Amino acid sequence: MCKTIKHRVRFKIPPETIYDLLADSNKRAEITGSKALISNEVGGKFSTDGGKVTGVNVDLVPGKRIVQAWRRQDFPEGIYSMAAITLDSTPGGGTELILTHRGVPKHLLDQVEEYWRLVYWAPMKERR
Repeated sequence: MCKTIKHRVRFKIPPETIYDLLADSNKRAEITGSKALISNEVGGKFSTDGGKVTGVNVDLVPGKRIVQAWRRQDFPEGIYSMAAITLDSTPGGGTELILTHRGVPKHLLDQVEEYWRLVYWAPMKERR
């Protein structure tokens, strides 16, 4: 059984910066503290968090949207989830990020949800 995670997070930095933090290998590695190799093409592969997360880019719209077929090493064999991130500008030059992460194995739901909050959103909020 799989579940969906939905987060709505606000940042004080613009959507283009948020996009780069998530889609650029070097910037993502700075945020997470772990190696990341991310293709900048739809259909391209990615590996983040030192290989803990792998998958394929399904849709990339710089500054607006990232959609990835996403899987952690601890997912059951053959199981991928779909992580969709949309970015909208807010007054004052910030960003509202909406994550919809579908297909997360039920027994890992709490871990994956906490992972997004601690490994990504918390360090990204510290950026200026």
